Amino acid sequence: MSAVFVDTSAILALMVGSDRTHREAVEILEKLRSRRANLVTTSYVLVETYALLDRRLGRDAVRDFRASFAPLIRVIWVDGAIHERGLDRLEKSSHTLSLVDAVSFEAIRQHRILEAFAFDRHFEREGLAVR
Repeated sequence: MSAVFVDTSAILALMVGSDRTHREAVEILEKLRSRRANLVTTSYVLVETYALLDRRLGRDAVRDFRASFAPLIRVIWVDGAIHERGLDRLEKSSHTLSLVDAVSFEAIRQHRILEAFAFDRHFEREGLAVR
């Protein structure tokens, strides 16, 4: 079973029916589930996701995500070491990278993850196979 990192961009595309990538996100998720991919994310991605869902769609969307989708994802809990490596990466980056993405890339590298479910071009730049 291969690990696939799940980014906020993919979660929002799944949760927001009016998102331009919603249909594609649903199809990708179906393919990942059919191949029994191990879905993985970081605690930082979850914080970002909950905040965006709450702001854009309201508390019910947060509850729906927490009850239905979040249990399908294994969480890498960000510790001080990953956080600091993410900050180092952020400082060195010439791209418009967020701290959440920088920390995600450090977690991805640490856990040797090769694929991402994302609609964020930063994941391709990192050399991940993006689904």
